[in-house]
Amino acid sequence: MTNASRIFLGLITATAGALLAVWLNLPLPWMIGALLATAISKMGGSPGVSHRLFRNGGQWVIGASLGLYFTPDMVRLIGVNLPYILAGTVFAIGLGGLGTYILRTLGGADFKTAWFASAIGGASEMTSLAERHHARADLVASAHSLRMLMVVIIIPFAFRALDIHGNDASVQARVAFFDAGGLLTLIVLTSVMGAVFQRLRLPNAWVLGPLLATALLTSQDIVFTLLPVELTNLGQLLIGWSLGDKFGPDFFRKAPRYLSVVALANTLNILLAFAFGYVISWVSGIAFPTLVLGTSPGGIAEMAITAKVLMLGAPVVTAFHVIRMVGVLLATGPLYRVLARRMETS
Repeated sequence: MTNASRIFLGLITATAGALLAVWLNLPLPWMIGALLATAISKMGGSPGVSHRLFRNGGQWVIGASLGLYFTPDMVRLIGVNLPYILAGTVFAIGLGGLGTYILRTLGGADFKTAWFASAIGGASEMTSLAERHHARADLVASAHSLRMLMVVIIIPFAFRALDIHGNDASVQARVAFFDAGGLLTLIVLTSVMGAVFQRLRLPNAWVLGPLLATALLTSQDIVFTLLPVELTNLGQLLIGWSLGDKFGPDFFRKAPRYLSVVALANTLNILLAFAFGYVISWVSGIAFPTLVLGTSPGGIAEMAITAKVLMLGAPVVTAFHVIRMVGVLLATGPLYRVLARRMETS
């Protein structure tokens, strides 16, 4: 098959999965359906693939749509809750340490591989750090792919089972108009920011660049248009497709014991996120479901989508994950060097 044919097959598979999930009334159907259909088909040997441009497009939709939440009042609210957001960053670093211990003792991984595989950061950034420190980059990438799959599936279904949902309709009430010219203007401005972030090699460039551009405008009460629901559904589909594309026929056969322990550590991390969210909710007054999404070991785009669709405080969740991502990226390398030296001298 040509590369274009493989991409088309991948898109058809993801779309079929999303439509089936809508019909089955699954939570977050456009993302979860596309993810599961793609992952299952890839593990079954399908030649269908995704492409970076589609992933970037999905991230752009998420970033731009999230930016519409950052009204002046919401920015002030995030500022008030900054201590709890920083606590979430410390919590994430602690989860990484716990995961490292579990992967070393039960999964048989060496320290450096376990450390970068367990860090609650972006998969590409942690894989790059693993390569730089001569860890098993393939095992690190596999661990993060499995982490994302588990978080994206388990938390929405857990919320459905627990009947957890929100009523944060502030953006829909505030931005109640669609303007084609405004959408074109928004696309141009946010795409320029995304391209700048990518040029600077910043993580999650096509989420954070459009998010920053839109948030800066919205915080000054400059709003060009809403994003149609069809466009946000498409963004979810593209994100799910790109996540599912990371799985292949030999994914679970490469290191079954290691990946089983990764799954165990991820399950524990999710349970701890529920517990930590409950404690912080009691102290801060922030809604418990919002804190679960904010402190869960998922990625910015995926958890922000979940918060947006379920109307569970998307801007607060986004703030948790953005600050956590920065904190984890800044801390992971230096902490590794300190701990590695201590292990060498002990």
